[in-house]
Amino acid sequence: MPGHRSITEAEKLAAQRLGGFPIRRDQMAAVANIHRAAAAVRQHLENSVLRGSDLTWTAFVVLWVVWVWDESETRHVAEEAGISKGTLTGVARTLESRGLLKRAGHPTDGRLVLLSLTDEGEQLMQRLFPKFNEEEAFVTGQLTDDECRSLADMLRRVVLQVEDHGEERRQSLLDGAEPAPRRSGRRPRA
Repeated sequence: MPGHRSITEAEKLAAQRLGGFPIRRDQMAAVANIHRAAAAVRQHLENSVLRGSDLTWTAFVVLWVVWVWDESETRHVAEEAGISKGTLTGVARTLESRGLLKRAGHPTDGRLVLLSLTDEGEQLMQRLFPKFNEEEAFVTGQLTDDECRSLADMLRRVVLQVEDHGEERRQSLLDGAEPAPRRSGRRPRA
């Protein structure tokens, strides 16, 4: 089983493996490093700041979304957090049981559920976010303020490319067919 490898080593191994393929290496490196950076930052923040408050990354993101947007419909919270409605249901129940989040029915549409922070949830975010932001500064410590702004702008453009043109691209790649259903990783029963 291979041990921990550096980014440089992983890039060299990928280049060796893909030597004969006609690929766009710069784009491959950009996307691979977006993933690596996101995973490294997430793990660091979970292990440094969030663990002390017994929060996962996803739970923190849900609290953040509700904190920023105030009372919100679950579908909007799930979308903003980048998670499925099913995942949100479990996270919201956990946060509700801890007294950080409350759920309420929509005043005009009984099918919808609204989420808001409790006073305890509000206090937690006011205490926790400055610590979280200190670690955001730590993980970007090798970048100047201008580089941080430039990086944020470039990543925003990547997100906008997918948001604005991703569906059209998927339809083109699939010749208009619906994508295959997502799999949980389990094999179908015989």
